[in-house]
Amino acid sequence: MKLGTLKDGGRDGTLVVVSRDLRRAVKADAVAPTLQAALDGWAAAEAPLQGLSDELNAGRAAGAFDLDPAACASPLPRAYQFVDGSSYLNHVALVRKARGATMPPEFLDDPLMYQAESDAFYGPRDDIPMASESYGIDFESEVAVVVDDTPMGATPEQAAGRIRLAMILNDVSLRGLIPAELAKGFGFLNGKGSTAFAPVAVTLDELGDAWRGGKLHLPLVTHWNGREFGRPNAGVDMNFSLPRLIAHAARTRRLGAGTIVGSGTVSNVDPKDGYSCIAEIRAIETVERGTPETPFMAFGDTVRVEMFDDAGASIFGAIEQQVVRYEPPE
Repeated sequence: MKLGTLKDGGRDGTLVVVSRDLRRAVKADAVAPTLQAALDGWAAAEAPLQGLSDELNAGRAAGAFDLDPAACASPLPRAYQFVDGSSYLNHVALVRKARGATMPPEFLDDPLMYQAESDAFYGPRDDIPMASESYGIDFESEVAVVVDDTPMGATPEQAAGRIRLAMILNDVSLRGLIPAELAKGFGFLNGKGSTAFAPVAVTLDELGDAWRGGKLHLPLVTHWNGREFGRPNAGVDMNFSLPRLIAHAARTRRLGAGTIVGSGTVSNVDPKDGYSCIAEIRAIETVERGTPETPFMAFGDTVRVEMFDDAGASIFGAIEQQVVRYEPPE
């Protein structure tokens, strides 16, 4: 089934079940008022939500309406926890090579991960407000999963059984701010903007054979200013599966229901299918020609992120955002 959240003026929106073709929806607040509430009580909520999904896809759901993606918030408008990994080591290696650094051998065995902002996600059609283009505004197209309660010390095999939903996202990064922050040795803060998620989150059965080995084996397609920028396959060259990332996050803590675990920027070793972030092509330009040539995003630039099944149907709907100048409140 596919689940989304309608904006309703509140912080957490209203839970909806969305049709497989993403055209129709029905409110599910009689089952759970929000997606977080559904995840908190998944054992009780799953069956009635699936029933609503079956009725909707059969054209029999009472109260069904046409879905406007612009009316959607992120499926989880805010989350108790969002941890983001960097499981495509090709991306890590390229970025480090461009600044003359090698990749430490431990990176091959121990996933990179940071604690990301999660108190206010952007909706799939929300603008990206930024105070300055000098921040080095970049998109990062990724996949993510949402887990149920996961105990501390869970193995990857146990973690796989706690995955409830899959999503795609644009993890906004500010490349002009990140180096100085990392130099402090204490991780990201200002270098990461708010994240946007596509209109719906889906249960793993919606992914069919594309979900195997804890990876989503489909291209993730990114357009920048209307031109295709990349479609690397999210299941290729992924050094750490999503269950492995979940286990890493749960090594010394339990993960609460609704925790989001991100994959990091999707990146393939073979560059023929392009890229999921600007930093990667700039890294290649630096290595090959001594200096980057591709600029970062400017005010007015747009980005679109989407994933399609083998029949060409959009699975999660599209993230479509524009960078705008931030105007602080008076």
